[in-house]
Amino acid sequence: MKKQVFNPYLPNYEYVPDGEPKVFGDRVYVYGSHDRFNGEFYCVNDYVGYSAPVEDLSDWRFEGVIYKKDQDPLNPDGKYNMFAPDVIQGRDGRFYMYYGMDFINQISVAVSDKPEGPFEYYGAVHHPEGTLLGEKSTDAFQFDPGVLVDDDKRVWLYTGFGPNEEFREMFAKHFGQTIGECGNYVTELEADMLTVKTDPVQLIPNTWDSEGTDFEGHAFYEASSIRKFNNKYYFIYSSELSHELAYAISDYPDKGFVYGGSLHSNGDIGYQGNTEEVNYWGNNHGSVAYINGEYYIFGHRQTNYTEFSRQGVAEKLQMTADGRFEMAEMTSCGLNQGPLRGTGNYPAAIACQLYSSFGALKSTEVLEKEEHPCFTQEKEDSQNDPSQYIHNLKDGSVAGFKYFHFDDLDSLSVTTRGPGKGLLGVYTELEKAPIAEIHVSPSTEWQTFEANVSGSVVGEQPLFFRYEGPGMIDFKAFALG
Repeated sequence: MKKQVFNPYLPNYEYVPDGEPKVFGDRVYVYGSHDRFNGEFYCVNDYVGYSAPVEDLSDWRFEGVIYKKDQDPLNPDGKYNMFAPDVIQGRDGRFYMYYGMDFINQISVAVSDKPEGPFEYYGAVHHPEGTLLGEKSTDAFQFDPGVLVDDDKRVWLYTGFGPNEEFREMFAKHFGQTIGECGNYVTELEADMLTVKTDPVQLIPNTWDSEGTDFEGHAFYEASSIRKFNNKYYFIYSSELSHELAYAISDYPDKGFVYGGSLHSNGDIGYQGNTEEVNYWGNNHGSVAYINGEYYIFGHRQTNYTEFSRQGVAEKLQMTADGRFEMAEMTSCGLNQGPLRGTGNYPAAIACQLYSSFGALKSTEVLEKEEHPCFTQEKEDSQNDPSQYIHNLKDGSVAGFKYFHFDDLDSLSVTTRGPGKGLLGVYTELEKAPIAEIHVSPSTEWQTFEANVSGSVVGEQPLFFRYEGPGMIDFKAFALG
């Protein structure tokens, strides 16, 4: 790799959730929604593209705006937001982007001659006689499309939404309309990539029909995505737990799926039996890519006390001999092909764990913001200038970073500001004595404070920073020496 890569893997001023990683040629492309920092709803920005060479996942290139909201004829004034897209190369060699807008019951398609775009509007998925998919009484609500062109050139579209009654009531009140038939479905399309060839059929259980199945407790909610590895089909989805990306596996693209397990949690819930959130969590959406001989899961994290400013994260996955995946841990090093160097400067915003003395919780349920930290930034949205930091560390708050490789750590420094006067204890294990205690003083400007390390710190280790003292501090960066 040319350089190190962290989580989030894109620049920290960028908010691209719902990542669908796809390898085309010698590059991996990430297609996702585009949130706005401090936005008031999901996906309010136009689609942008990022790509990297398959042999160097640290070298992400901005492809620019690849599709604008107002390019869809249904949205000439851009009032609707474009939700999570997916892109596939069609039988004609062109690249087709499938997407939905807000909660409009249809799937739109754009097309480009190149994987990096730009894309142009192509049409909407419809039945042979022209009725849009979603408009027939037998159609389910169309949401979060995933698409596969199989080895035999058959085209499969996966869509679905599994809201509970509480969400349905909120939706009806907010949008003035009801959501009809729901659930996850697979539909075969014609070679034109638009026309329905076979009637939709349910793929896996939803929350209301999963009892007694191997999906119970991890039933489908949203975020349909499909992959084929080693002649097996993997259906990746966001489960009823919201923070979890799970998967099902089958020998067929449209039937026979059994529950595979959990792939990723943005609260790190479930990893190695962990039952406590160690990060402020929320909805999750992403998929798996096979890149340069390795499997990776792409998901997203929450920032700024909201679900409307999400950032892409990624982790390496391990596949077992029987074709199953082990759950990935949330880390700071993600795509880095190993731990980060145990020397140098790091932004605090790459923390993979963040919680208050009260613990963490769902980001949308943080009602007393003054009691909880969050990831935020100093500058406005899309200024292309990194300014992210951790806001509001109070007594007992923890920011955790995994992992670093140390030859011998001698000193640490932190850059903070705020009215707090206390210390940041630095730990490799929170249950043991700190390896350093860094005293911080009140300041309205960013200031750097340093301390020596006691004892020997070598090998692969995490670092946890716990603030102790009155008031609060903001945490911008730290340096390892």
